[in-house]
Amino acid sequence: MLEAEGIATVCLSMVPDFTAAAGAPRIAAIEHPCGVPLGKPGDRAGQTAVLRAALDVLHNATTPGQVVHLPFTWPDPPRASRFEPPEPPPIAQLLKRQPWQLRRLLSGDIPTHNAA
Repeated sequence: MLEAEGIATVCLSMVPDFTAAAGAPRIAAIEHPCGVPLGKPGDRAGQTAVLRAALDVLHNATTPGQVVHLPFTWPDPPRASRFEPPEPPPIAQLLKRQPWQLRRLLSGDIPTHNAA
């Protein structure tokens, strides 16, 4: 909707294929654990660097749906990097109950909240 009004947008995503399937116009892909796309809490310099890189994607991406992989890696090993919310997000709850919906989601056919 913003894009239709002439306001450019970029999505910072840890799951760029899914974000692209949802129709995002520009995607800044980042290899960070879910829940901390900008970086570790309190790491102002690291978070600023990620934000600046995402804004560069906003400025430089020329193709609709373009995915640009940002050059950041998470400093901790995977086992030490688990960030889980107290309750799984709705999309995770849906896929746990109806795993066959994944193909539909990846095709860009996003179900409504009541479809579960």
